[in-house]
Amino acid sequence: MLLDLSCPLATLLQKGTHHAHKTVANSPGTIALVSGHLSKEEYIKYLLMLWHIYNAFEQALDQHTTHPTLEPTYSPTLLAHGPSLSADIAYLLGVPEASWKNHPMYIALLKDTHPALKAYVDHVRELAGSPDPLPLLAHAYVRYLGDLSGGQKVHHAIVKAYDLDGASGEGLSFYAFKELNSTKLAMQDEMKRIKEWFRDGMNKAGEQGDDVKASIVREANIAFDLNTELLNVINAKLAEAPKDLLIAIEQPSQEKTYPIYQVISVIVIADSLGIMDSLPSRDDGPPSLQDL
Repeated sequence: MLLDLSCPLATLLQKGTHHAHKTVANSPGTIALVSGHLSKEEYIKYLLMLWHIYNAFEQALDQHTTHPTLEPTYSPTLLAHGPSLSADIAYLLGVPEASWKNHPMYIALLKDTHPALKAYVDHVRELAGSPDPLPLLAHAYVRYLGDLSGGQKVHHAIVKAYDLDGASGEGLSFYAFKELNSTKLAMQDEMKRIKEWFRDGMNKAGEQGDDVKASIVREANIAFDLNTELLNVINAKLAEAPKDLLIAIEQPSQEKTYPIYQVISVIVIADSLGIMDSLPSRDDGPPSLQDL
């Protein structure tokens, strides 16, 4: 795809990652997460893998806080989610946070690290140690804006799937964000403002030149591919699932008008185009397909 590099970086990323974004949306792993059909054990394993990824790229961002490409969106108080993942893992395993790394599930992950996880972490660390770490912005874009968008849909699904207390937030802190200018928990409208702030920061980073824009768009597609491979770890587990579970995931109930993978694709694509930010808030009721 030929991109007009005169456009702001945020616009280029929305357009330049459209295909990779759609691939993630259609992943059976994504469908399992959003529909709440992933077993609790497999969900915890997924969080364990995510913890390694966030630990790697957030450490990388901490190494380069004054880099001109990374500084405009660097805000660990607002965005850092490694500690949140740690808290959720401990809660879901039912152990103190200081001891979850001694849990057999985590030890097994270290003993037999999946190639997809190793490739992701190794790639981020390679970028962190490179002469110019600017591509790290692409990973922050893919993960953080994903958490602020589709991640909120996963939040609702796992509350029901694992009987979690949405009011207390225990086991759900990974999906929570604080407001831009306070320590209060961000609601939907505030999350929109956080996304706008992040996009403004990306556009500022893109002002350094077309080469910077092109490099970040290329790296964002790599980041999406790495996340797809990570979700394929879930896909492999789904292939071993009972047939009735796979039918439940792949086929909608009689009450549904659209297959779930189509709904997820529409939501993710709409968000990548900025459409989701214009939809009604939770207080206005859930958006319909007509809204999209």
